[in-house]
Amino acid sequence: MKSRILIILSIVVFLGGFFIFYQNRPAGQNTPSANQMGQQANSSQKWETKTDDQGQVSIKVTPQALNGSQWKFQIVFDTHSGSLDDDPLLVAVLVDGKGNTYQPTAWEGPGPGGHHREGILVFNDVVLESPYVELKVMEVGGITERLFKWSLE
Repeated sequence: MKSRILIILSIVVFLGGFFIFYQNRPAGQNTPSANQMGQQANSSQKWETKTDDQGQVSIKVTPQALNGSQWKFQIVFDTHSGSLDDDPLLVAVLVDGKGNTYQPTAWEGPGPGGHHREGILVFNDVVLESPYVELKVMEVGGITERLFKWSLE
C-alpha cells in the first residue's frame, strides 16, 4: 500500500514539474538565420559616445540602435550660458558615405529651454550601404557644423 502511494505521488510530482516547465518555456524556439543573428549582434552592440565641446554648448551623442526601421541616438546638450532653445529636429541630419541624407522624424525628450537637455533623436526608414554613418548637428552654440561619425563594420 505504501509503495503504491509513493508511486502515485512520484507520478503526480513528475507531471506537475513537466507542466510547469512546459508553461514557462520561451515561445518560438526557432533557430535564427545568419541575417537575424547579425542584426541581433548589431542591435546589442555598445556604441562609442562622441563629444563635441566647441563654443558655449557641449554635445554628447551615443547611438542606441543603428539598424532596423528606426535608428536612434541619445543626445545630451549642456551649456552654462544662455538657454538650449534649438529644435533637434531642425539642427540634425544623418549622412552616409554616399552622401545620402536622412532627416530626423522624432525627438523623445524635453522641449526648449534650460541648461541641460537630453533625449533620443529618431530616424525612420534609414537604408545604408555605407561603411559608416555620420550625424551632423548644425548651428548650435555658435558652431556652424559638428560631426559625429561611427563605423558600421
